[in-house]
Amino acid sequence: MNERSGTRALVRAQLQDLADLAVRAGAELDDEVLAVAEKVRAALDGGGKLMLCGNGGSAADAQHLAAEYVVRFARDRRPLAAIALTTDTSVLTAAGNDMGFEAVFERQVRALGRPGDLLILHSTSGESENLLRAATAARAMGVGTIAFLARGGGRLGGAVDHPVVVATTSTARAQEMHLALGHIVCDLVERAMREGG
Repeated sequence: MNERSGTRALVRAQLQDLADLAVRAGAELDDEVLAVAEKVRAALDGGGKLMLCGNGGSAADAQHLAAEYVVRFARDRRPLAAIALTTDTSVLTAAGNDMGFEAVFERQVRALGRPGDLLILHSTSGESENLLRAATAARAMGVGTIAFLARGGGRLGGAVDHPVVVATTSTARAQEMHLALGHIVCDLVERAMREGG
């Protein structure tokens, strides 16, 4: 019984930690999230596409959010152009083998990116070399850059046009908040499309 009480307390503490972070993010990041939604909508309305990437759990977030844009999030609407740069195993393994893992996203940005597109990076550390190189390539090509970050943003925070930095050092909490914020952005884009035609 005592052990069960301890695990129940752990569950509640973890969920409370997430809830507290969500409340803080709402107070601190609302303007930034609105700005990101505007940038995403402008890119899509202008005929651009979204390219999303990250490593590990952040790769899963990138794939998840790309699917929300292509298929739908909460309401029926036209499909929106989004691609996760984390999904093509042939491209990833060829680039990793021939050019190094640092090039796996940069190479795809150079191949697929066009001015007017947006590169959306997900990182809990802000220090991944493959994301830094992708952001640098995107900027050089006139592709806008947004990053969902934590731990102060790291080097990636200074390498993108619009960093959104969640105030946590926890990888799990950061990924949970990045996905939640990405969902909010997608919802705002869908709502604006419905209202604006």
